[in-house]
Amino acid sequence: MTAAGSGRPARKPARVRPYSLTGGRTRSGHVLLVETFVAALESPDGRLDPAPNGLNARMLPEIRAIIELCGRMRSVAEVSAMLKIPLGVVRVLLSDLADQGKIRVYGTGRGPGQPDRALLERVLSGLRRL
Repeated sequence: MTAAGSGRPARKPARVRPYSLTGGRTRSGHVLLVETFVAALESPDGRLDPAPNGLNARMLPEIRAIIELCGRMRSVAEVSAMLKIPLGVVRVLLSDLADQGKIRVYGTGRGPGQPDRALLERVLSGLRRL
């Protein structure tokens, strides 16, 4: 394929590596398993508040998409699959949003230790169907 009228090969648009969204970080401050539920917090007027003080224009589109998607409670795995963002990146971004008070992280209903095997198998089955 050539660029229109130039005879040179057309360049593909530059694609930013997903991990650049996290500043190269791969660890999060919160324990976010694939089955951990998260939900966006509402502002006092009942609307989802992705960025207070008019900062919404400077917010990364991926962050806005996560907040919109989490208007309803979702699992970490769902957020990753639905937005097509790698799981590790989603974990870091969700952890950042939790630290900023934009989302709430809910436990899985289990105490410390290994997650329920049946739940993990259901999550894995759902991911394979996607």
